[in-house]
Amino acid sequence: MILSKSRVQASKAVDQGANKSKNRVPDLETFLEKRDYAGAIALLNFKRRTAERDPKTLEWLAYAYYHFGEHDKALKIYKELLQDEDPDPLHYCYGAACLYYMGLHSKAEQMALEGPKCALQTRLLFHCAHKLGDETKLMHYHQQLTESDEDQLSLASMHFLRSHFQEAADVYKQALLEKQEYLALNVYIALCYSKLDFHDISVEMLDNYLASFPDSALAVNIKAAVLFKWNNAEAAEATLKSLEAHSSSYMDNDLVRHNSVVFRNGENALQVLLPLLDLAPEARLNLVIYHLRAGSLEEAFKLVKDLQPATPQEYIIKGVVHAAWGQQTDSAEHLKLAQQCFHLVGSSQSECDTIPGRQCMASCLFLQHQYDDVMVYLSSIKEHLKADNDFNWNLGLTLALTGNFSDAEDALLAIQQDGYRADSTYILWLARCLIMNGKPQSAWEMYMRMGTSDKSFNLLQLIANDCYKQGHFLFAAHAFDVLERLDPSADYWEGKQGACIGTLQLVIAGKEAPEALRDVVEMLETAAHQNAELILRAVQKWGLENGMRF
Repeated sequence: MILSKSRVQASKAVDQGANKSKNRVPDLETFLEKRDYAGAIALLNFKRRTAERDPKTLEWLAYAYYHFGEHDKALKIYKELLQDEDPDPLHYCYGAACLYYMGLHSKAEQMALEGPKCALQTRLLFHCAHKLGDETKLMHYHQQLTESDEDQLSLASMHFLRSHFQEAADVYKQALLEKQEYLALNVYIALCYSKLDFHDISVEMLDNYLASFPDSALAVNIKAAVLFKWNNAEAAEATLKSLEAHSSSYMDNDLVRHNSVVFRNGENALQVLLPLLDLAPEARLNLVIYHLRAGSLEEAFKLVKDLQPATPQEYIIKGVVHAAWGQQTDSAEHLKLAQQCFHLVGSSQSECDTIPGRQCMASCLFLQHQYDDVMVYLSSIKEHLKADNDFNWNLGLTLALTGNFSDAEDALLAIQQDGYRADSTYILWLARCLIMNGKPQSAWEMYMRMGTSDKSFNLLQLIANDCYKQGHFLFAAHAFDVLERLDPSADYWEGKQGACIGTLQLVIAGKEAPEALRDVVEMLETAAHQNAELILRAVQKWGLENGMRF
C-alpha cells in the first residue's frame, strides 16, 4: 500500500518538474507518460490559475495528486467537483479511494456507497471491509469479484494483506503470464517472494522491472530491503544510493530515509522515524526495535500498547515488548498477552514453517516453561541462526534449563555482543554452566575480573552455592570466605566450614591436590569461630602426617 505523502518532498519535486526543460514546456501527456506527476501538477495548477475553470483540468489535477501521494489534495478537488451541477457520480468512488489511502477507512466506505454500483465500488468496499475487520462484508464483496484483470489484482492484494503470500504470488504470476506488458507485476511478485524468504527470486523479479524503470524509488527500496534481509547491508545501502543517479534529492523520499535508518542499525532513528509514524506502519515497528536495543523498554511499550496488530511482524513486535514488560514488572497479564501474540504467529498456516514462526512458537512455549518443547523448535532452525546473538542466548538459556550444560556453555560463549556479555543474567548462567561442566576455576576467574558491585556479589553467591552442590569445595570455600568477610552471617560461616571440611575429604580421597589445604588453612586462621580451630587442627594434622608444611 502506498501511503499518503510517502514521496519526494513536493516543493523540490515540483520545481524540478517545472524546470525540466528550458527550451520546451512538455504537455500533460508527456508528463503522464514519464510518470512525472510533479511536473503534471505544476502544469495543471498553472492552467487552473490562468484559464477559465475547466472540470477536465480539475479531474486531471486530482489524478496527478492521487498518484503523487497527495491524497488529501486529490480528495479536496473531488469534493469540489461533486458540488458542480450534474457531477460525475464516479467522483464519489475516486474520493473514497483517497480516503482509503489516508487511512480513513470508515469514511472511505461511506463515500464509496454514495457512488454508483460498479466494479470499482465493489473493490473499494472489499478492501474497506478488510481494514474495518468486517469478515461478513468482506466475504460478500469477495463473491462479487469477477475474472477481470482489475478484480483479480484486487483479490491478489487482499491475499497479500492477509499474509497469504503464496496465493497472492500465484494470481500475480498468472496475470503476468497473460499480460507480459504489465511490468509492475514483477514488483508485486517480488514482494510476495520476499515475504516467503525466497530472496533470490525476489531480486530476480525486481531486476526485471528495474531494467525498464531504473528510477523507480519503490522498486529500488524493495530490492534494498530484500538484500538487507539477505544479510547484505552494504549491498542494500549501495542499491539505495543508485537512486542518486536519477535524482539529487533522492534522500528526501520518506521511504529512502526510513530504510537508510534501518540499514544503518538505527542511526538517526528518532529524527527520521518519529515523523513517519502515521505514514508507514514499518516506521513504528522499527522505532520500537530501536528503543528495545537502546534499553528504553518504557518508550517501546508506549508505542505498542495501543497497537492492534494485523501482520505477523506486528504480532511479533507486540509479543516481544509485552514479554519484556511482563518480566520487568512481574505482570502475568502482559506475559499472557505475549504468549497469545507468539502463538498466533507460530501456529498460523502461513508462518508455522518459517524461521520467525518457529521462533515465535519457541517463545510461547518458553513463557509456559515447557523447555523440552522449546528445544524441538530451536533445534529445527539452529543451522540458519548459529551466528545470531539473540538466537544463541535463547538457545543457551533453554539448553541450561533442560540440563544440557555442555551445549549451553558453547551457545553462550558464541555470543559476541558486548551488551549480552555484560548483562548480569548472562554472567550468572555462563558461570553456572562452567561449574556444572567441571570448570569452577573458570567461574572463579570471571568473579576475579569483576569489580565490587551487585553483579559480583550475586556471582559470588552463585559460585558458593553451586560449587558446594557440585562438590567443588575449594572454590565454594573461597566464595563463602569472601561473602563472610562482606557480611559476617552464620549462614556464610556454615557454608565456609562445610566447604573446608569437604576440601579436606577430597584431598584425603585423592580427588583434590594437597596444595589446596594451604588455601584452607589461610581461610581458617582468620576465622573467629570456635569450630574453625578444630577444623584447622584436623587439616594441619593430616598435612604433617603426609609431609606438608603450612
